[in-house]
Amino acid sequence: MSYHYLLDLALILLSTKILGILTRRFQMPQVVGALLAGLILGPAMLNVLTETEFLTQLSELGVIVILFTAGMGTDLRELRDAGKAGFFVALCGVLVPLAMGTAFGYLAGAAGWLPGADLLECVFLGTILTATSVSITVETLKELGRLDTKVGGTILAAALIDDVLGLIALTVVTSFAGQGTDLPVVLLKIALFFVFAAAAAFGAVRFFRWMISRADGRNLRRYPVLAFVLCLLLAYCAEEFFGVADIIGAFTAGLVIAATPKAKYIQSKFEPLSYLLLTPVFFAGIGIQVVLPELNGSLLVFSLLLLAVAILSKIIGCGLGAKLCGFRGQECIQVGAGMACRGEVALIVANRGLSMGVLSQTMMTPVIITVVGCAILTPVLLKLVFRGGAEASMQENSLADHYREVEQLDIVSAHLLEQNRKLMEKKKDGE
Repeated sequence: MSYHYLLDLALILLSTKILGILTRRFQMPQVVGALLAGLILGPAMLNVLTETEFLTQLSELGVIVILFTAGMGTDLRELRDAGKAGFFVALCGVLVPLAMGTAFGYLAGAAGWLPGADLLECVFLGTILTATSVSITVETLKELGRLDTKVGGTILAAALIDDVLGLIALTVVTSFAGQGTDLPVVLLKIALFFVFAAAAAFGAVRFFRWMISRADGRNLRRYPVLAFVLCLLLAYCAEEFFGVADIIGAFTAGLVIAATPKAKYIQSKFEPLSYLLLTPVFFAGIGIQVVLPELNGSLLVFSLLLLAVAILSKIIGCGLGAKLCGFRGQECIQVGAGMACRGEVALIVANRGLSMGVLSQTMMTPVIITVVGCAILTPVLLKLVFRGGAEASMQENSLADHYREVEQLDIVSAHLLEQNRKLMEKKKDGE
């Protein structure tokens, strides 16, 4: 048995913390530092750390816990209110990147940057751009203190719906390639998952409340353990039986726990686990997975333009969806920036296209650069777009507080006037 994984973990934790502190000095989220740590120590640069099965599985557990804690910290009423906006944001955030990615691939092929690219490969390139990775956005919004806002709730709802729509888009495109599964079967599995999740939620909430009612206030540690069991079971069932991303199952479990009286206590027990181990390993793991082949001039230009198209298409598409739902201009940009990150879903779609022969090996390099670039740039963009939004939000809150104070003064004044009127009437009666 090799104990080299202990050294790997030590290097990951130390490097992510040091670079996280440095990036925070430059007014950037610490997530960027963790991503850079994996990129610097991984095969792309120093090659000190390499991807292992242990790190891969620990990273997957990390993203599950991140979405689980995000679900526990979500206000169910705000998420319900954001459902309509989330759907339109996700729908526009899939259709616009699909169209822009396909058009960009076609134009690049016509310009000679992608020799031999056909229409199906261009459509597959657009399908890759539809995917959204919400884990980096969630962690960044936590750092900025903006996760429990209207914009944060909309981004969460849209990202979850985006995964489902992206899965449907992938199924349709692979069906055109002659190797896809039946679309009605995929839609049926997705519908069955939500039925299963609703039944599991109903039973779990009733069980937790029953257990809390019979407890004597001691042995509180059983609640986090049972909550984590629920998280792992829903994540496993989502991926294994319904073909839905495991993070959707984990987030659903978090929403279930949020509906129980012990939600805050359970969430507080998961934060140290996430902060000390799982979150640094997950974000460093993204950088460790990056292996950049040699680039020629035209491929480098294509990669940078693809990165720009990937970010702009989400900002335009998701911002348009937010605008249709009544969001202001600044909020639309914030929603679009929050949805711009790509991650493991985009890589999975790209690998699927490569195995089917739809995507060429040459296309993998721009896709990897796009995923890494989006992962690094999204936290920076969020920091920038929320800076002005934070000031506006403070002004709105200050104005709202002023109005509340005025209303309270009016109530007190009216009460005093009423008391004075009654005293005058008593005085007249006495006379």
